[in-house]
Amino acid sequence: MKGGKGIWKERILTMAAILILAGTGMTWLGNITVPGMQTLREPENSARKAVGEALVQDSPESQTFLAMDTVISMEIYGDHKEEAVKKSVDQINSLEALWSVTREGSQVYELNHHQGSPVKVSKETAELISFALEMERETEGALNPALYPIVKAWGFTTREYQIPDKQKLQRLLEHTDFQKLQIEEGTVTLPEQMEIDFGAIAKGYTGDLVVETMKKYGITSGIVNLGGNVALIGNAPDGKPWRTGIRSPYGEGTIGVLEAGDCHIITSGGYERYFTGEDGTVYWHILNPETGCPADSGIISATIVGTEGKRCDALSTAVFVMGLEKAEAYWRTHEGIEMILVTEDNQIYLTEGLDGRFALNEMSQGIPVHVIKK
Repeated sequence: MKGGKGIWKERILTMAAILILAGTGMTWLGNITVPGMQTLREPENSARKAVGEALVQDSPESQTFLAMDTVISMEIYGDHKEEAVKKSVDQINSLEALWSVTREGSQVYELNHHQGSPVKVSKETAELISFALEMERETEGALNPALYPIVKAWGFTTREYQIPDKQKLQRLLEHTDFQKLQIEEGTVTLPEQMEIDFGAIAKGYTGDLVVETMKKYGITSGIVNLGGNVALIGNAPDGKPWRTGIRSPYGEGTIGVLEAGDCHIITSGGYERYFTGEDGTVYWHILNPETGCPADSGIISATIVGTEGKRCDALSTAVFVMGLEKAEAYWRTHEGIEMILVTEDNQIYLTEGLDGRFALNEMSQGIPVHVIKK
């Protein structure tokens, strides 16, 4: 994580690690401009026509809005697309009201301000916490939602960045044993001085619930983009896989294109939130739970592909912390996920299930690609 490499000079966010393309043209998700984000321009009519007759016969229902501290976009096809989108937007806003770490009255806020006392939580929150406990164990602590006080100490919540001293970090680390959280019959109790944040899981879990809602309305083709946590419903309207551009960790644009459908694609990278210290070192917000410092595993971007958004979301962070060797070992012993990993020495590692489905774009030609096999 040394500074001066020329990679992290500028904070550039696109519609998060991922751009969605269909056929030979990009599927337009709306003209979005927020601070730090790149404006995507609508493709020419000729590119739109290349997507196929289905796009002409069934124009999408689109929605773009701010929630969960990010820009959320939907592009949905089907007979009941308007109702499906409306219901899903309401669902996302309801889940944010439950899980926001800063909104007074949210269940996460209540838990963080009532350490040692039981707090009644909803079914969704109880399920989210139970899953987080499972993933913390499964990743051997690489994913830990109890690091919120340390995230604050670095200034990542306020953008008032600072480098905490080792003594302060050590004191805070004493209260990050997430397995000490107690959950029983719809109530949750945090140990005193523990604070939690489900930013590494909540959007992925939200994606699962939204896809479930969409399918109840009969939706068989669509995109839900929760700030880079992308859920693909079925294939593109022309029946072909969606073509998904994976965000480049080196700056603006994409590093390559993945063909996929009916899955979740979630990327974590150090470019999402970071600062450069007076020592010239780049410090990013993905922390190593063992040290309380930014993860320095050799991975600079981790993309997880799978059928469960919550698992993909959790693992994109955990794998970033694990490093290449442990990530490979995890993949070989667990089913249902594939990975695209970019390392700091400019190498790409992808698991064999994505071989033949991922291609570097023109600007990335020459980067070595290695296939990880079982």
